[in-house]
Amino acid sequence: MSEVRLAAEQRTEFGKGAARRTRRAGKIPAVLYGHGSDPKHLALPALEFARVVREHGQNAVLTLALDGGSELALTKTVTTHPIKNYIEHVDLLLVQRGEKVTVDVPVVVTGEAASGTLVTQDATTISVEAEALHIPEQVEVSIEGKEAGTQIHAGDLTLPSGVTLAVDADALIVAVNEAPSASQLEGEEAAPAAEATEES
Repeated sequence: MSEVRLAAEQRTEFGKGAARRTRRAGKIPAVLYGHGSDPKHLALPALEFARVVREHGQNAVLTLALDGGSELALTKTVTTHPIKNYIEHVDLLLVQRGEKVTVDVPVVVTGEAASGTLVTQDATTISVEAEALHIPEQVEVSIEGKEAGTQIHAGDLTLPSGVTLAVDADALIVAVNEAPSASQLEGEEAAPAAEATEES
């Protein structure tokens, strides 16, 4: 994962009104914390940050140009408006080169399981520990040709070099089950109807 440079500026106003004014000015309110330092209240350029998240995912590492110096920060939490879909606020974690961090990475299922099966994905993300500058964008798991009864656990995933699991290796990620037949599905639909008749 590549570093991205962003110009950040200190915020001196706080509260909802100040946050609205920051957003109206085309910036996103953000807080930078970590390593025992006092939290810094920042404003990030909205369009550039949205592009970073789109291209590098939620775990983007930023080099923030701030007060004549630079800080390395990991995007920790991105809060998006539930209806209007713009970024409302960002939490950033101060990191150092070589430092290991624990992050959630998307799990992407590839391939096609054997015919007559139904695939359920129990976990869409997995928690891993990795160097801040070497966080994988995603972890892939192949179900190509897998038969019914196959279970893939966290410990079965192939992780990039230097990346370790931060969850129980027995955690279920994907299960391949036998697909229900048409008659089974019809039976399930008929059962509630039968119960309704009995009650009336």
